[in-house]
Amino acid sequence: MKGILILAAMLAAPSAANAQASKQEHVMKIQRSGSQPSQKGPADWFTGTVRIDPLNTAPAPARHGAASVTFEPGARTAWHTHPLGQTLIVTSGMGWTQCEGEPIVEIRAGDVLWCPPGHRHWHGASPTTAMTHIAIQEAQDGKMVEWMEHVTDAQYLAGPAQD
Repeated sequence: MKGILILAAMLAAPSAANAQASKQEHVMKIQRSGSQPSQKGPADWFTGTVRIDPLNTAPAPARHGAASVTFEPGARTAWHTHPLGQTLIVTSGMGWTQCEGEPIVEIRAGDVLWCPPGHRHWHGASPTTAMTHIAIQEAQDGKMVEWMEHVTDAQYLAGPAQD
């Protein structure tokens, strides 16, 4: 009888490993600067020299990811959309962005952009100035972005509308 009571108590009480795992799910995690390697922006998604520094991909049930992306002068994304939208926080330099059917717009350090879900757009540096932004987006069905064709030189060099 004593053995049955001990077994019942063991089954009812969470194991030390389960308790530790449960506790870790509720612990703040710090991603140390420089702890993740920089990546070269893939030629299928970017024109020019682009560096991607991953910041984090949140564990489930969260579904957002964030990266710092640096565009050298003339570099830019291909046209793309995000299923749940995207926030861009320009942290340095000056660049350009364009939403389909609208003029190119200049963006500068301190600007925060919101691109709605499914909205076709591109962003990058100006021809003469590098630009870095933090990109934050959520995944839907495991996908954060839908990449499309490259922005042509003619499209890009049209530049922002002059006031």
